Amino acid sequence: MLTSLFDFDLPPERIALRPASPRDSARMMVVRPGETPETEDRIVRDLPELLRAGDALVVNDTKVIPARLFGRRIGRGEEPKIEATLHKRLDGSRWLAFVKPAKRLQEGDIVRFGDEGKVCFLGQLDATVEHKGDAGEVTLSFAFHGAVLDQAIAERGEMPLPPYIAGKRKADERDAADYQTMFADEEGSVAAPTAALHFTPDLASRLQAAGVSLHKLTLHVGAGTFLPVKADDTAAHRMHAEWGEIDEATAAALNEVRARGGRLVPVGTTALRLLESAADDAGRVRPFRGETDIFITPGYRFRATDLLMTNFHLPRSTLFMLVAAFSGLETMQRAYAHAIATGYRFYSYGDACLLHPGQ
Repeated sequence: MLTSLFDFDLPPERIALRPASPRDSARMMVVRPGETPETEDRIVRDLPELLRAGDALVVNDTKVIPARLFGRRIGRGEEPKIEATLHKRLDGSRWLAFVKPAKRLQEGDIVRFGDEGKVCFLGQLDATVEHKGDAGEVTLSFAFHGAVLDQAIAERGEMPLPPYIAGKRKADERDAADYQTMFADEEGSVAAPTAALHFTPDLASRLQAAGVSLHKLTLHVGAGTFLPVKADDTAAHRMHAEWGEIDEATAAALNEVRARGGRLVPVGTTALRLLESAADDAGRVRPFRGETDIFITPGYRFRATDLLMTNFHLPRSTLFMLVAAFSGLETMQRAYAHAIATGYRFYSYGDACLLHPGQ
């Protein structure tokens, strides 16, 4: 499909720079394709009355690491400043990262991140550029390994706010909490599963009291989630693979929900993508452990998703393509036009949608 079909104009003032407070006070647009009216304006706190007893919310328990590092190239003439965003761990000492300016680095260069540190007795964290790929992606081989490396990154790194926020303000101490969901447990993401940012302990308790169960899976979100689709046709776009896991007990519980007539409601596109990666043709969720690069566009047949809670996404993004596949492109174009006209807040710190499937 033509990528241009998924374009729309978004006024800059619609981009949220801070989350709603409290989190569950954010607005939530309910989209019911084919019904009149097609959209309904609610708030996240209304979720228990918008779901049914026996439904299951599926949340991503990944935890964001402070993956944005600032340093300089050393050992080769001048020492230009380098910014790196780690996005995929390869092993105990190597990460894939997006760097800028990438033109100032070549294979074999050493980048020094920070001169101050508690764990690094030499006072700095060095990484060698082991490989240089396309679009600013490099393989960094760090001088430290395992838990020591993790601690060094945590001491020096900043929360990797999305470009549309980081371009307007710097990350600060508030983001350390704001850009982490209440379910965050498994370290490994460089982007938050943002739909789950709207949840509070009180909302979770009310959902459970209403008979809605909560289940956890893990998908470590990579920085590739921020990349726009640059190809003219979606068929030419390459998704970055991300690591995920659904354990046997969770898979069995989700299948039991559906067997009893309940609905599976992934919270966010990351949870949806892993559910769909794990489901067989009959819609049964299988245990899963490994990487997925599933790319969902209109025409995809959903197997394990009955409703979807998500945020508002970027134009020409794989995530807007996904919601268009779920609820229908024309439906989502109308819904987004309504959201823009009525002041909904967009992107990671913005408002939410509760999407029903297209007819």
